[in-house]
Amino acid sequence: MANVIEEAKSGRASCRTCKKTIAKGELRLGVEAVTQFSDTPSLQWHHVMCAAQKLPAELKEALDAYLGDVPNRAELDAAMEEAIKNGSAKPAGLPHVDRAPTGRAKCMKCGEPIEKASLRVAVERELETGAFARPGAGYLHPPCTPAYIVEKGIAADELIDGLRKNSRLPEAEIDGVIADLDGSADTPAEA
Repeated sequence: MANVIEEAKSGRASCRTCKKTIAKGELRLGVEAVTQFSDTPSLQWHHVMCAAQKLPAELKEALDAYLGDVPNRAELDAAMEEAIKNGSAKPAGLPHVDRAPTGRAKCMKCGEPIEKASLRVAVERELETGAFARPGAGYLHPPCTPAYIVEKGIAADELIDGLRKNSRLPEAEIDGVIADLDGSADTPAEA
């Protein structure tokens, strides 16, 4: 199963972005997601315009595979470009670089708060929720990232590849964060 565009079959599904109902017959984007309740992925539904603003890469991939008519295609393309340009698109996965939406997150390396709207690096970590542990995001200040990846034995080149693939910020901002990591790319990952 992959991300898909289709007409809503019933009008009962809600958009995961705006939380409003997707009307019967309206085009919607289904994004494949794995949940803690099942081993098989399910689809999370989004209005196509909501997806253009928050999930432009996923929507573009699904639009390229969609054979039907998309009535507002030019408007969707413009919204996808704008989302990527202004950095409002959600990252595709971990690791990624984004801007902190609040000032509540703390850096996993130094323990200091990450200021609202500042760049941060998100990496996967284990989150303990009661008796269970599940993967989730942990955040780092960009200057703290090289020491963290050496401490954890993460290969810098793999982290850099993931940051480039998953981040939804302008290239210049991603390149600035990666420039801080390039010095650690020569450091071998510890076993």
